[in-house]
Amino acid sequence: MNTRHLRRVAVAVSAAALLPLALTACSGDSDTSSDAGADKAASSAPAKATESAATMDEPFGPGCASVPKEGAGSFKGMAQDPVATAASNNPALSTLVAAVKHAGLVDTLNSAENITVFAPTNDAFAKIPKADLDKLLANKAELTKVLTAHVVGEKLTPMQLEKGSFDTLAKTKLTTAGSGEEYTVNDSSKVVCGNVPTANATVYIVDTVLMPAA
Repeated sequence: MNTRHLRRVAVAVSAAALLPLALTACSGDSDTSSDAGADKAASSAPAKATESAATMDEPFGPGCASVPKEGAGSFKGMAQDPVATAASNNPALSTLVAAVKHAGLVDTLNSAENITVFAPTNDAFAKIPKADLDKLLANKAELTKVLTAHVVGEKLTPMQLEKGSFDTLAKTKLTTAGSGEEYTVNDSSKVVCGNVPTANATVYIVDTVLMPAA
């Protein structure tokens, strides 16, 4: 009887000794799991931040869909050329390019450094009555004033366009407003494809010609 009693006591003591070890092991596993989850969350956060920052630097807007995916007229191709040359490779800007050549501004734009060009599309020029457009093209001084009113002497980021006022090469004021991917220039022209890089300029393609005040 005494022997059985001693065995029971020994088993009870052994179980009591092992219980804290088991609890410690479980607690260790839980902590490891929590640490792994925290490490995973921490490692994914910088990746998301980097992705967001990269997106901010890319061209945006509905008109960007019409830009060629490859070749000299693509975003990658335009980034290699100065702005007037880059525009000449974009079919949607052929009227603008013709006007720039007519005004003799190709070399001026290509040799400028760190500028922003608000580039009207062919459809933007089509909004001008033909008689008025022909008259403008025939007057080199006036044409030069109109075209340089689309050029700012610094590179502008989308953030700067949220509520901006800038001097143009024509010595006129250009104002911008908006946020996200929607911006308006001079209260009338909308950016249809913005933040397009060229070798010496940032281009914002717009849907209306910016006519300077008389």
